[in-house]
Amino acid sequence: MKLKKTVVLPLVAATGLLFASPLALAQNFKMALGDAAGGTQWELGKTFAQLLQKKTAGKVKVDLFPNGQLGSEEDTINNAAMGLLDFSVLAVNNITPFSPTVGVLTLPYVIQSPEDARKLTQGTVGNELTQNTIRDAGVRIVGWAYSGFRVLTNSKKPVKTLADLKGLVVRVPKNEIMISTYKSWGVNPTPMAWSETFTALQQRVVHGQDNPYITISAMKFNEVQKYVTPIRYIFSLEPLVMSESVFKSQKPEVQKAILDAGREATAHSYKYLLATEDRIKKELVAKGMVITEPADGEKEWIAKATATVWPKYYQSIGGKQKLDNALKALGR
Repeated sequence: MKLKKTVVLPLVAATGLLFASPLALAQNFKMALGDAAGGTQWELGKTFAQLLQKKTAGKVKVDLFPNGQLGSEEDTINNAAMGLLDFSVLAVNNITPFSPTVGVLTLPYVIQSPEDARKLTQGTVGNELTQNTIRDAGVRIVGWAYSGFRVLTNSKKPVKTLADLKGLVVRVPKNEIMISTYKSWGVNPTPMAWSETFTALQQRVVHGQDNPYITISAMKFNEVQKYVTPIRYIFSLEPLVMSESVFKSQKPEVQKAILDAGREATAHSYKYLLATEDRIKKELVAKGMVITEPADGEKEWIAKATATVWPKYYQSIGGKQKLDNALKALGR
């Protein structure tokens, strides 16, 4: 889905460009973030911006716009594809409607540890998915934020078994794989835009949602949610994407600086997760959240999700071989 945009430069600006290379002129990029400042999206974006400014001797700067200021995460993909937005950090599940093969990273229980997430995104699987997003969506993945597993929260009751889900209205992103996963557990979830979620939880339009501890803290979900069930069905990955048309318009030295800054910011994000998640979890408990571990090591959750959901999405991710390749890369 590549959309082209015709850009008309003012005469003065166009004349100036005849005499100055992009590196000779200061550039200010805009970066959209779906989450509020303080989460892993912000940490990745902030680190990337600092690194890029340093690598270009201050000539390239990035302004961050958190908390959906520049539109929903779905909107930012469209805008980046059309060259109307430079960068966006968003949940990986919001890319899959535009580049379905990325869905292999959101199949339930494929990723079972932070190290699994690192291996897939920074290895051959991640490189292939980057090329696919360029082809399918007109955006390039230049970095990854690692946010941890999406734990289930709700305002109604402790949840330990699948039977405990009965009666809960759970918000999920507009993502078919995640919707199918909840359905395999006997729940008909409510798809809802991220920007609407806090208010819906606050007003009890929905009872629960799932997100990593770091996101729950950054979004202050502890104010409207009490019970936590640390399921591990999806590891939350939040790619930093750049408009491919904007990337291609840069001089080679700027392109290299962008890619290098992305790799370094990705490494920082992984270390940040490992260093902060446990502390944030304890802080949420201190603020009143109650954590209930799933019964029987989550075996029932895993069995139903993998048996039902995996086969349903073989075709959309590019065939069963794509899943097999990911599992092989993880030694499974």
